Amino acid sequence: MPRVAILTSGGIAPCLSAAVGGLIEKYNEISPDAEIIGYMHGYRGLLLGKSIKFSNEVKAHYETLYDFGGTPIGNSRVKLTNVDDCVKKGYVSAGQDPLEVAAQQLSKDGIDILHTIGGDDTNTMAAALAKHLESSGTKLTVVGLPKTVDNDVIPIKQTLGAWTASEQGAIFFENIANENTTSRRQLIIHEVMGRHCGWLTAATAFEYRKLLENRKFLPELFISKQRWDVHAVYVPEIDIDFQKESARLRKCMDENDCVNIFLSEGAGRDAIVREMES
Repeated sequence: MPRVAILTSGGIAPCLSAAVGGLIEKYNEISPDAEIIGYMHGYRGLLLGKSIKFSNEVKAHYETLYDFGGTPIGNSRVKLTNVDDCVKKGYVSAGQDPLEVAAQQLSKDGIDILHTIGGDDTNTMAAALAKHLESSGTKLTVVGLPKTVDNDVIPIKQTLGAWTASEQGAIFFENIANENTTSRRQLIIHEVMGRHCGWLTAATAFEYRKLLENRKFLPELFISKQRWDVHAVYVPEIDIDFQKESARLRKCMDENDCVNIFLSEGAGRDAIVREMES
C-alpha cells in the first residue's frame, strides 16, 4: 500500500484546491488503498513535521474541493535552499540543512510519493529535493505539478491556473468594455500578464470573443459588436510595427469611435528598445 504526500506552495490560486481533489480522485481510481497525507502550509509543514491524514470521508468527497479556491492544506513561500531564511523563521536549527531535514521527515513518515503543487519556486525546490534524495540513496518519487498562467511548460497541454485566468480576464474586460459608452473616441488597453509568453493574452482574447458570440446587440442604438470587439492583440512573440498598427487603429477608431487592445506586459519591448537606440 503506497503512502502518498501532497503539499501546496507559492502564491494562492483557485486551482490549488481542485488539484488536491484531482489527485485524490485519481488515487481512488488506481490505488484506493493508498494512504494520503497533506503537509500543512507547504514546505514549512514538511520541515516542521506538521501534516494531516486524509480520512476516508475526505477521500469519498474529493469533488467538494472542485468548488473551492485556495488550498485546504495551506501554503507558504519557503525555499529549502535558503538556509539562513529557514533558520531565521525557526523551520530548522542552526547548522541544519533544510533539504536533509525534509528528507528525514519524508523518511520518518514513510512517504513513497511526494506531490508538490505550485509555481516555479515550488517545483525548483522539488527538483532540488529529488536530487538530494537520489544522492543519499533514498527511494522516493517526487512529482511536481506546475501552476502558471503562462501555460508554457512543455509538453504539458494545460498548466494549473491558465484556463481560469483566461476566463476571468475575459469576464473582467466584459465589464471594462462598457467604458466605451461614457465618451467619444475611447482607447482601452487590457494589459495581461506575460513578460515573455503571450499565451494568456491570446487565450483571454479568445475567451472574451466567445462571450461576445452569446450576446445580442442593437446597432441602431450604437450597441454594435464592433464597438465591443477586440481590435488588436499584442504578444511578446510577435514584433509590432507601430507605424502600421497606428494607422490601422486610427481607421478603426474613426469607424467604431473606440479601440480595444489586449496587450501582454512584455509585448513590443524589442521594438521600443530599437526605437530608443536609433
